[in-house]
This record gives sequence, C-alpha cells and structure tokens, in this order.
Amino acid sequence: MEISGIISALVIGLVIGVLGRLVVPGRQHIGILWTIVVGIVAAFIGAGIAAAVGVADTKGVDWIEWLIQIGLAALGVAALDRARAGR
Repeated sequence: MEISGIISALVIGLVIGVLGRLVVPGRQHIGILWTIVVGIVAAFIGAGIAAAVGVADTKGVDWIEWLIQIGLAALGVAALDRARAGR
C-alpha cells in the first residue's frame, strides 16, 4: 500500500467513524478521537471482509463495502461506549 492509499484510508476511516457514531442511538460517552480510531479500524476490517466476500471491487461506488464498514464502526462505537460507561 502506498502512502496515498494510507492517507485515503485514514480519511475514509474518519468518515466511517462519524457515520457509525450517527447510526448508534443515544449519546455516546467517547471522544471524537476514539470515534476516528474506531472508524479507521472498521474501515480496514470492513475492506478485508468485503474482499473476502468478493464485493470490494465493483463498478461504481462500492455500497456494500461501505455498509459493512459503517456497520462495524457502529458496533465498535457502541462496544467502546459500553466499556467506558461500565467504569
């Protein structure tokens, strides 16, 4: 992966994290930095899952890959919020 690919993955991870946070109902007690980290991790894992399933490279926008990534980010935000609320 080239540096431009890494930078674009970070930007996409930021967007994925914010969208994942918007999907989770209620107020989350985590900061924006944690949201970004969850989004980046979800973007990488979601891309891997989409590649394994065979929906990563389609003509046009890869909607299924985006949905997988946003779903993973929402799960990550909710899990992190519960873990931090338990303290």
